[in-house]
This record gives sequence, structure tokens and C-alpha cells, in this order.
Amino acid sequence: MTIDVTNPTTARAGVATSPMVVEDRANHTFRVHRAAMTSEAVYRAEIERVFGRSWLYLGHESEIPNPGDFVRRPLAGRPVFMVRSVTTGQINVFHNSCTHRGALVCRQDSGNAKVFSCFYHAWSFDTDGRLRGVPDREAYASGLNFDELGLAKVPRVESYRGFVFASFDPDIVDLPTYLAGAKDYLDLVIDGCGGEAEITRGTNEYSFAANWKLLVENSVDGYHAQSTHDTYFKYLVSLGTDLQGGVDGRAITLGNGHAVIQYTAPWGRPVAKWEPLFGEDAREEIARIRADLVHRYGDERARLIAETNRNLLIYPNLIVNDIMAVTVRTLYPAGPDRVDVTAWQLAPRNELRGLRDRRTDSFLTFLGPGGFATPDDIEALESCQQGFAGGGVEWNDISRGMGRGPMANDEEQMREFWRRWQQQMGTAADLENVR
Repeated sequence: MTIDVTNPTTARAGVATSPMVVEDRANHTFRVHRAAMTSEAVYRAEIERVFGRSWLYLGHESEIPNPGDFVRRPLAGRPVFMVRSVTTGQINVFHNSCTHRGALVCRQDSGNAKVFSCFYHAWSFDTDGRLRGVPDREAYASGLNFDELGLAKVPRVESYRGFVFASFDPDIVDLPTYLAGAKDYLDLVIDGCGGEAEITRGTNEYSFAANWKLLVENSVDGYHAQSTHDTYFKYLVSLGTDLQGGVDGRAITLGNGHAVIQYTAPWGRPVAKWEPLFGEDAREEIARIRADLVHRYGDERARLIAETNRNLLIYPNLIVNDIMAVTVRTLYPAGPDRVDVTAWQLAPRNELRGLRDRRTDSFLTFLGPGGFATPDDIEALESCQQGFAGGGVEWNDISRGMGRGPMANDEEQMREFWRRWQQQMGTAADLENVR
């Protein structure tokens, strides 16, 4: 529920409460209490109420193209792995825990296997999770049902255009309903890849000392770009990019906590807008890609795909940055003041080598862990977290753009996130419960 009051104290079910998210639409103000970023109790509640009851991005179908292919990764702190069944070709997602005594059964980050064997007592399971091997099976009494001791599946798994999501909530709505308006922007990303996309080899993984929600805000924040990333813009100018036109766009709420900022910008896009950074030899190739987009989708959709940038938030923690490259990024809390980040690059399947090289260079130059943007953002967000520790100021203001059609450098996209967060957290986000 969204709290829309002129005073931070309101009533929920007849009980006076002080929610951490306070929206006053009449006076165009929106505030978030800083305890949302510092409280251990809030962090623990988020694991259950937000990450335990949402669809969470797990991986991309292209990461496991062949029967037996698998990847393992933590999902909101829980070890799981995703594998393509050898028998059916379907994608299965299992809790990464042996049903005998609990040890991990998938011990590599990726690979191909027909059987997953627990190294502790050598129980083994196939790609559909069935228990296949038990050493000295005869030692067990007849009352033990081995058919019930297969790997535990994550309750819900669905995919949309190759993006695989999982949820620990068996009663959650189906994925298309959950994605709501975000589907349209994922469609733009995939259509821009010619309809077939893949995660490229290599992963960026890093952690830093700030609350995860600060990185959510930052990832869809157009307001900080010019001040925080000034060095990058100077770099583009040095290469011949004309930045005089500036950035023009808007923030769009998409339902269920999802939001996007979509904007035209003067820098280039591998699909399909040339700039000096790509080199003269790329002009003809990029023009061919643009013509193909027009042929497939018509002039207007081709223009939208080729010339507009998108920073897309899929609640609670998936960011798809379709800018000078396409970055897919997840952010998970490791505590109230610690966030673990994993980032991949998405690209058209079978992309020509020259285009892929330029795309990867753009990806790493701006959003890589040693690029122009990421160190700047980490410094800014850690600085915020340090400022919270000092006390003295209780509330963050997220009111920019209220009372007008929100632009890309306004904050309506962040407000959409916080409204959904407050709704899911409920009384766990009341100040009375964390002070």
C-alpha cells in the first residue's frame, strides 16, 4: 500500500504507525526514512517479504543451451542451480542441497553433467532431480522411500524471452502478470538483438559497502549522470562525440514496482546508431543493421530500438541497462550495508566479431568494474551509507518531478520501487519495529 498523508504517522488497521515510506501527493513530497538502509531488522524482513515473495532473475536460457548444461548461483542467499534436462530438454531449478545430509551437490559454477553426485556420501541425482545412486542401498530398511528423496525444486520457474526467473513463493502470480509493463521493454531489448539474444562469456562480480536499495535507485537515476560521470562525458567528447544535444527522455512506471527511464542521448549504440567511438569502418555495418530493423519492425519501432536508451528496473533487483551496450545486472543484500552485484552482457546471437568487440568494449568501458561509471557509483553510494551512519538527518527526499510529467532525470521511477517495497514489507517497515 502507498501511504499518502501529510504527516508520517498514519493508521493501518486502526493502529497508529510510522511507515518508512511517506508520500504526500497534495504537497508533492516523497520521503524514505534512512532506517530502511541501515536496520538489521529491515534487512532480515526483506529476505522473507521481498526476496521470498517476488520473481527473481536467475539466468538466461542461452547459458545452458545443451542437455546437461548447468549453472549454479545464489538466489537471495540460497544456493540453487539451473540445469537443462537430458531427457526432456526443459529447464529445472533445484535447491543445491543433498537430501541425505545437506551438502552441495552442484559444486562448479557451470558445466555439463548427466549426474550430480554429492561428494560427502556419494548420493547421486540426475538432471530431473531423481535420486539415482545410493551406496550400500541394502543397508536401509524397507520403510525408506527413495523416490521421495529427489532434489527439491524451487517452487516456481518460468521464463520470458529467454530470461529465466524463479520464485520461492508457490502462490505467486504467473511471470507475465508479474512483469506487467516491463514486458514491453524486454521486448525492445530482445527485438534489438534480432529476436535471439545470448549472454556472452564472462561475468562481472563485485561487492561494496552500501545498502542494495541505493544501487537500485542509482541504476535508474538520470539526475546524477552529469555530475557523477563527468569524466566519461569528457572522454566521449575527446573521441568526437557531440554532446551539445543533451539528453531528452522520461520516467515511466510499469506496475508492480517496475519502472524505466527511456531517453535519447548523443552517444552511440551498437544497435544501431553510429558514433566516432565505433570507428569509420563500422558505419556501413551499422547502417545495414538499421535497415534490417526497419524491414522487421517498421520505421517507428526501429527508431525506438536504435536511437533510445533504456534503464529498466524489474522489481526487486534486476537492472537491464540498454545503453551503449546491454547490461543485465542483479543486486542482492549481504547485510544492511553490503551488496553483492553480478553483471552480464547480453548481445545478439551469432553477432559479427567486429560488432561484438565494439559492444564489449563499450560494456567494459562504462559499466565494467574498472570502467568510467561503476567506480564512480560505488564511491557515491558508499559515501551515502557513511553519511547515514552519522545520524542527525532521518529522511531521504525522493520528490523530484512530482507534480509534472516525470522526465528521465526525475525520480518517479524510484518512487514506484519504494511504493511496492512498502507494500511488501508491511508492518516490518514501521519505525516502531526497528527503533
